[in-house]
Amino acid sequence: MSYSFKQILEKMSRGKAAGPSPTFSVFHLIVTLELIANKPVGRNRLAEELNVGDGAVRTIVERLKNAGLIETSKIGCSLTEKGMKLWKDYSLVVKKVEIESNELTLANYSFAIAVRNRGDRIGSGMEQRDVAITMGAKSVTAMKLSKGCLIIPSVSKDVAHDYPVAAQEIMKLLAPRENDAVIISSADDPRKAEYGALSAAWTLIDS
Repeated sequence: MSYSFKQILEKMSRGKAAGPSPTFSVFHLIVTLELIANKPVGRNRLAEELNVGDGAVRTIVERLKNAGLIETSKIGCSLTEKGMKLWKDYSLVVKKVEIESNELTLANYSFAIAVRNRGDRIGSGMEQRDVAITMGAKSVTAMKLSKGCLIIPSVSKDVAHDYPVAAQEIMKLLAPRENDAVIISSADDPRKAEYGALSAAWTLIDS
């Protein structure tokens, strides 16, 4: 495609609309696409799942529709062919799962994200932690797979040894490959944990 999925989604999230400033982010757009990737979803369920108001959902749907990414019908919103292509492009880079409690989860809800071939972009992990905290995350861990070993910069040279439960779950659910980045985000609210993980992963993706 002529523009990356990151450019397309960020442009939509910044777009101007009549009335008050939109109360949603690019990550609400991502979760919306994920929710309707497999089957049509109505606006009421979107509002509930995204934890936003009816006005925000209307704007989200309208922008995705105007971009040609979704279509609406009596049974709800569904992805167009263009929307499926963008979602596939995104899914080739990012894989997200909800995870159980382990040594690296410090709140009630946690999500882990693998970002393909972006491990070399993780420095100290502070950038990822900082943006996730602004989204409401309570704790964030950034790691990478290097020479077949999960490492957390300045914390652990071998996650499998130091945090075996976490490492086992990451390897099982995300199956990271060499130079993949992995983010774990925890919060006392599931959406804050999810958006924290998404925002941290977003810092590693090209525009």
